[in-house]
Amino acid sequence: MTTSTNAPHTPHTPASGAPVRRKEDARLLTGRGRYVSDLVLPRMRHVAFVRSPLAHARITGVDVGEALATEGVHAVFTGEHPRIAPVALRARSALPGYVETDQPPLARGKVRFAGEAVAAVVADDRYLAEDGAEGVLVDYEPLAPTVCAWEEPTDPVHEEAPDNLLLSRTFRAGDVDAALAGAAVVVDRELTTNRHGGNPIECRAGVARYEAADRRLTFWSGTQVPWIVRTQLAELLDLPEASIRVIVPDVGGGFGVKAVLYPEDVALCLMAMTMPGTPLKWVEDRVEHLLAATHARDHRYVLRAGFAADGELLAVKADVWCNTGAYSVHPWTAGIEPLMAGGLLTGPYKLADYECTVRGVATNTSPSGPYRGVARPSTVFAMEALLDSGARALGMDPIALRRRNLILPADVPYRMPSRLVDDSGAYEACLDKAVETFDLGRWRAEQTRRRREGGWPVGIGVAVYNELTGLGRAASAGPRMAFRTGHDACTVRVQPDGGVTVFSGVTSQGQGLETTMAQVVADALGVAYEAVEVRIGDTDESLWGFGAFSSRQAVIGGGAAHLAGEEVRGKALALAAALTEAPVEELDLRGGQVYMAGQQKPVISLAEVGRVAYLQSDRLPDGVEPGLESTRFYDPIRGAFAAGAQVAALAVDPATGEIHILDWVCVEDAGRIVHPVIVDGQIAGSIAQGIGGAMFEHLVYDDAGNLSTGTLLDYLMPTAAEIPELRIGHVSTPAANPTGVRGVGEGGTLAPNAVVAGAVADALGIEIDDLPVTPSRVWELVHP
Repeated sequence: MTTSTNAPHTPHTPASGAPVRRKEDARLLTGRGRYVSDLVLPRMRHVAFVRSPLAHARITGVDVGEALATEGVHAVFTGEHPRIAPVALRARSALPGYVETDQPPLARGKVRFAGEAVAAVVADDRYLAEDGAEGVLVDYEPLAPTVCAWEEPTDPVHEEAPDNLLLSRTFRAGDVDAALAGAAVVVDRELTTNRHGGNPIECRAGVARYEAADRRLTFWSGTQVPWIVRTQLAELLDLPEASIRVIVPDVGGGFGVKAVLYPEDVALCLMAMTMPGTPLKWVEDRVEHLLAATHARDHRYVLRAGFAADGELLAVKADVWCNTGAYSVHPWTAGIEPLMAGGLLTGPYKLADYECTVRGVATNTSPSGPYRGVARPSTVFAMEALLDSGARALGMDPIALRRRNLILPADVPYRMPSRLVDDSGAYEACLDKAVETFDLGRWRAEQTRRRREGGWPVGIGVAVYNELTGLGRAASAGPRMAFRTGHDACTVRVQPDGGVTVFSGVTSQGQGLETTMAQVVADALGVAYEAVEVRIGDTDESLWGFGAFSSRQAVIGGGAAHLAGEEVRGKALALAAALTEAPVEELDLRGGQVYMAGQQKPVISLAEVGRVAYLQSDRLPDGVEPGLESTRFYDPIRGAFAAGAQVAALAVDPATGEIHILDWVCVEDAGRIVHPVIVDGQIAGSIAQGIGGAMFEHLVYDDAGNLSTGTLLDYLMPTAAEIPELRIGHVSTPAANPTGVRGVGEGGTLAPNAVVAGAVADALGIEIDDLPVTPSRVWELVHP
């Protein structure tokens, strides 16, 4: 991984682009981070959930007598409790044909997946709560479960969807059948991708406290979307939004898993409302997380593509099935994966004729939801597999075929067949730099040498991808939810002593946003990075913000921060001009000092200006109100596409199927880089997660709907030993937003499926159609 050391930072040196010392490090690296699990409040009690052992069954009875008699147990709640029974989460969408279904906080009537919460026990501590949970006796009448999304159901998951189909949509452009008929080569692939999930170090957690006197609910949560959670809780709990405060302390990873309002969250708050003044705490364990937190990537692709003799991609026809699990997750709906799959399947490649039908299908498995790169690791695998098949059929170099079809700078803005508008065009530059850094000629020579002299065969895999980051209100229109994720807000306030406080709507799960937001504001306002304090994750402190998902924080949150900082700068300079009787156009604010053009010595400090603004209003010019702050919203309308390319060399043992990664290169276009070390860390971490999904991680259900990989003994996650030394490079094409940035949080996850599968296929002369690429799968393909 490319790294940088901390460089000296002077007041006149721009903060953005420099590897300044992260503001979070002092507490996080010394063990002083404060997470939900660290929270201790007076009179606090603890919650354990009783979870269904069956994937599909009617609930015929619940006996809580033994649980209530357990030492330390204060209450037991079921789905029939009068406070809980009337409440249900419902992910809404105006998409034609979308089937809305309810998700109860605690199962009511029947259970729909193994691990669904059926009851909750409140006790003095977690251990006693779990003792009480063992005493809850639930009677079930089993129903036939559906595990595979592309098989006919026996007993539907929801009565509203007798065929289990929650949504279907066809993306269509041009005349696909005619284009295929005229193609020199037509290739077909049928692919499946493996179900897996985010697995952050910190599992889900929450503390809810309700004060009846003022109808005030406080919810501490590791959520990525505190304002969305507040709005939905207000609707579900019949409370004014102003009466709900959501606080997000430090968070140990999210990756999309924590961007959902879960039924356990709602149940915790409802229980707290029945026990006013008593904080209720729940911290998920790893087994619960693997069972009941959202999963992702369980897809099937049936694909056909046509190519001209010179390698031009003429047409793509696709049928896609996405397993949405037992419920449509709140608020993102069952459309989150299928709509993203259909909208971005064609990736960074030019294509006129396209037809893709996507389906979101309910099954008796844990609900599927957002996970880093939503659907695109699967779609990149699918698209790159088609290109590799086309190259083999045409006898072309696979990299040359990709170059033949990439969206180029001259094509931008490029209207994709799904009607999204790609503003990047940096794909060829990324691919060229990746191939050069990788030294393709050297690895091809090594490949030839091993084939001649023996040794494990070497294969080379390549993938080029686009990542739609910072979705504005136009780009996020697809799911047609009850709200439009597009804008974010930021308040920048100069204090009377010249210090700067930033209240931002973004939230952090480890991305270093306290640092990057401070860098953006320091440069926009004209103060030292060290003078800026950033506060995030508290709905009582900041204006509405949508939070963390879709690589949006730097693009949208950073845009709002930049605009607010610039506006405060203008106000400060106007007041400085009045105080110094200098023309405002001749003043400049740098490092917290105001300078006049041509002079080395400052004429006034920002601290002096701030003191007047707050404490000496008699010195304010006529018409100027006290205070020195600004609040700005920013919406990029569409978003900013980020480009990337990854190339890797893998060695494969045909006798055992064992795979060794020999070299891995990634080049991305992040636009203007705010903090190079954070950017490289995001890219490296996302590639590591991508490799985990490509080679190791798999949530496997048996035919009865039981999770067979329910612990980390069975669900394999990569360690440092499995991740190679990554070589990360950049090109820079500034985006059309206030800071010129493009998101980098997810792009790295998109390529590893395709790179690993392509490299193994290249090494052994086989096709990889199913993920993950494990030694046993490789051995079976080599020894049919």
